[in-house]
Amino acid sequence: MKRSDPSQTLFRYGRRWKTLTRAGYLPTAASLPLAPPFLLLLWLVMGVFPAWAQTGASLSGVVTNQTGAALPDVAVTIKNLDSGATRTIATDGAGHFQASGLPPGRFAIRAAKQGFADETRTGISLAAGQDATVDIKMQTSAPDACASGHEFATTDCSLTWHGVTVYGAYDVGVGWVSHGLPENGYNYEGESLVNRNGHQSRFIIAPNNLQQTGLGVRGKEEFLPGWSVVFNASTGINPQSGLLANASATDTSNNGLPRSSYSEAIDGARAGQPFNDEYYAGISSAHFGTLTFGRQRSLGTDTMLLYDPAGGAYAFSYIGYNGTMAGGGDTEDSRWDDALKYRLTYGPVHFGAMYKFANGSGGCYSASAAWTAANCTPVAPHNDAFGFDLGGNYGKFSADVVYQHYNQAISVLNPLLGPQSPSAPYQSTTNSINTNPITGVNLIDTNNTVYGIVTDNNAVMVTAKYAWDPFKFFAGYEYIWQNNPKNPLGVGASDQGGYIMSGVEDNNLDSEKLVQIWWTGVKYTYRSKTDFTFSWYQQRQNDFRIPPACSPAAGFRASCAGTLNETSFYVDQHFTKRFDAFAGIAYSYVSGGLAIAIPHGPGVPYNYNSNFAPTVGGRFTF
Repeated sequence: MKRSDPSQTLFRYGRRWKTLTRAGYLPTAASLPLAPPFLLLLWLVMGVFPAWAQTGASLSGVVTNQTGAALPDVAVTIKNLDSGATRTIATDGAGHFQASGLPPGRFAIRAAKQGFADETRTGISLAAGQDATVDIKMQTSAPDACASGHEFATTDCSLTWHGVTVYGAYDVGVGWVSHGLPENGYNYEGESLVNRNGHQSRFIIAPNNLQQTGLGVRGKEEFLPGWSVVFNASTGINPQSGLLANASATDTSNNGLPRSSYSEAIDGARAGQPFNDEYYAGISSAHFGTLTFGRQRSLGTDTMLLYDPAGGAYAFSYIGYNGTMAGGGDTEDSRWDDALKYRLTYGPVHFGAMYKFANGSGGCYSASAAWTAANCTPVAPHNDAFGFDLGGNYGKFSADVVYQHYNQAISVLNPLLGPQSPSAPYQSTTNSINTNPITGVNLIDTNNTVYGIVTDNNAVMVTAKYAWDPFKFFAGYEYIWQNNPKNPLGVGASDQGGYIMSGVEDNNLDSEKLVQIWWTGVKYTYRSKTDFTFSWYQQRQNDFRIPPACSPAAGFRASCAGTLNETSFYVDQHFTKRFDAFAGIAYSYVSGGLAIAIPHGPGVPYNYNSNFAPTVGGRFTF
C-alpha cells in the first residue's frame, strides 16, 4: 500500500500507534507547544473510531484471467453493504489486492478491467479482526461498443446498445470444381466436398466459404449482482438470392427430376426457419453457470468449431460442411430444437449438459402388406436427445470429451426419385416398417416433401489442441454407432423446419452401423495478420451388410465398408479486424460403400468419386 494513496487515509487512523517517544529522543522547545493539541486530536480520533482502532478486518486476494495468469491494474471495488461505503484499489503486478482496517459487516467485491467482463463476489461477512481471502477469475469480454463509423470499420468494436449486440458476417468468393453441380437459391455451403451427383467441371460464385453469411442479435443484461438475462437469435442467409438458408428446399426442388438435371442439394439443420442457426434465452450466473432453452447448437457442434483447424469453414472443412460429426451421426442434429443447455466453468475446467424434448409429429404406419390412409395407425414422436461435455485447459493445452445420444435421428436422402427410379415409381410409396408399397393413392403428396433414414445414434468425441506460438495444433476423433430406431417413425412424420416425410426407412440397417471420424491439422500465424491452415479429415464406416457380400466382383452397396478423405490448405490475410481475404484448395475422394450414390439404387456409384476445388474470396464480419 502506498502512503500517498488518499483512499487509505481514513483507515490509517484506525491502527494502534507506537509510543511517540523512544530512547534517545528529547522534546525540543519548538515541539512542546504542539504536544497538547496533538494529544487532544489523538484522543478524539480514538474516541470516535474505537472499533476500528481495535478490531479492524482485512480483505485480500489475487485476480487472474481464464488461463490463471495474474492481471495487474484491475480496479477492485469493496462495498460495505451495511453502510454503503466503498473503497477502490488497484491490483499490483502480481494481480494482488489488499484492503485493511475494514469494520465488521457484510461486503461485496467487484473487479473491473477493460477487455474483461466485470466479476462480482457477494456473501462476504467479516468478523472483528478477521483476515479473509477472495480470489477472482475474470473472463475476456466482448469488444467495446463502436463510437464512430471509422472505429467500426477499423477495429473489432461491437454494435452494442444497453447490453444488446447486433452481429453478422458476409462471406463471398469465386471457385472452380472438377466435378460439381449447378447452384440454386435456397442454400449454399460450398461445392468443395465430393458429391454423389456431381458430373461437370465449372466455375462458380461461392459464398459461405469460411463462415455462413448471416445476421444475429444477442444480449446479456445484469438484473442482480452476478446474475444476468442472456439471449441469442441468429440466422443464415444465402447472399446469392437473399433467401434464408434452407437445406431441405435444395432437396425438394430436385424431387422427381432425372439425376442429370439436379442442382446442388444437401442435408442440414438449417431448413428455412426464421432463426435457422440459434434462438434461445436463459439466465447466467457468475458462480453457477448458464442455463438456456430454445433452438441451440449441439455440444458436438460447439466442440467441433473449437477444435477444427479450419473452424468449420464450409470450403475447407469436411466436418464443418458435412455435419455428421457435429450432429453425432446426422447433419440435421448439429442443432437441437426445444433443448435445455447448461454450461459451467470452474477454474480451468468446464462442463456442459444438454437435453432435447421430443417434438413434432411421428406420422403413422401399418404392419399390413396392403395399407392405406384408412388403416394407418398414428404414432407419437420419440425424438428426444441428451449429451454431456467435460473439458479444460492446462497452460496452452486444452481438451474436451463429448457424449451425445439422439433417438429417431433423421438423415434425408437427396432427393425423392421420380418415374425414372429403377425400383418404384416414387419412393414416397414406402411403408416405414416393412417397406411394403402403399396401395392406391399416395398417403402423402410427393410435392415439397422429403425422404429419409431413421436411426438411434450414440457418439463419443475426443478433441485436443495445443498452442506453440506461432503454431496451433489440432486433433480429434469421434466414434458413432447407429441402430434401427427402437420407436420407428411413420410416413407423414415431421422433419426440420416443419417439412413432412413422405417416405421413411426405419429398417435401413442390416446390423449395427459403426462410423469413425478423425482429423488433424495445424495453423501457422505470420506476424498476427496472416494464417496458413492445413487440415486432413477421414471418415470410415464398417460393413453392416448381411450377408457380407462386398467386393469389386460382388459389387458394393451403401451398407458396405468404405472411406471418405479430404485434405485442404488455405491462406487467410486479415487486413483489418473486420475484413479478411482468403485463397485455398480442397481435395476429397470416396471409396467402397461410401461411394454408392443412394438413393439411386443398390450398386449405383457416384458419377465421379473425387473432387478438386480451389476457392478465393473475402469476408466481412461485425
